[in-house]
Amino acid sequence: MGGLVLVATPIGNLGDLSPRAVAALASADLVCCEDTRRSGRLLQHAGVVARRLRRVDDHTEHAATTEVLDVLNAGGTVAVVTDAGTPGISDPGQRLVQAAIASGHLVTAVPGPAALVMALVVSGLPTERFVFEGFIPRSGRDRTDRLTEIARELRTVVLYEAPHRVARTVTDLSAACGGDRRVALCRELTKLHEEVWRGTLDEASEHLAAHDPIGEYVVVLDGAPAEDPPSDDDVESLLRAALGAGMSKRDASAHVAAQTGRAKREVYALVLTL
Repeated sequence: MGGLVLVATPIGNLGDLSPRAVAALASADLVCCEDTRRSGRLLQHAGVVARRLRRVDDHTEHAATTEVLDVLNAGGTVAVVTDAGTPGISDPGQRLVQAAIASGHLVTAVPGPAALVMALVVSGLPTERFVFEGFIPRSGRDRTDRLTEIARELRTVVLYEAPHRVARTVTDLSAACGGDRRVALCRELTKLHEEVWRGTLDEASEHLAAHDPIGEYVVVLDGAPAEDPPSDDDVESLLRAALGAGMSKRDASAHVAAQTGRAKREVYALVLTL
């Protein structure tokens, strides 16, 4: 049928390349990849001879869109891969997807490895709800603001970091979240020297200081502890203050409900008892 196909590739172990991924790469009229040499070796391992390879990275993705759309408009199939993992997640691919959808073309995917998912499920931290931050800003106000947001996040946080920056990021996270926040440092996932280290942020700083960080890291951080909900006595004190300021009972209950996060009907029931 033709269309754009996002093909997940191994994050380390070549044995994770699925038969569907091999078939998609073999049948594609154009294969877009971050590094033609690296993807060329992957194709060689899979026994695939690509018809055309096109480099598509952060710097060339915009320019490559025209070529991709030309192939799609002609009824061809374009496969997109990255150096490792699933395209479009902290890697090129998103612009191509948006352009293909806008032009009315089929967009599908061959699912497979993703470092963030593997790190999350082996971390030992809660997996029911989580957020993915990718690579956080390296400096300035943007970094400070992001660290503050992460510190307040109630869900498990997953982020990526380069080996030469991971120690600084863990130190900054410790300052923002408190040194006793639980964390898992996952590196070289699926590779020969795969390691998952678990402990607190303060312990993680000590661990990184004693070991030379090697390989790309996935940092999995426990969410912030939930605050205890305000008691009825606390809510009643706020209601009395609002009533004393001249608010009606209805306005006071709405105001205090917004302050405390309590349900409006609960707060209104309390204001009627005062």
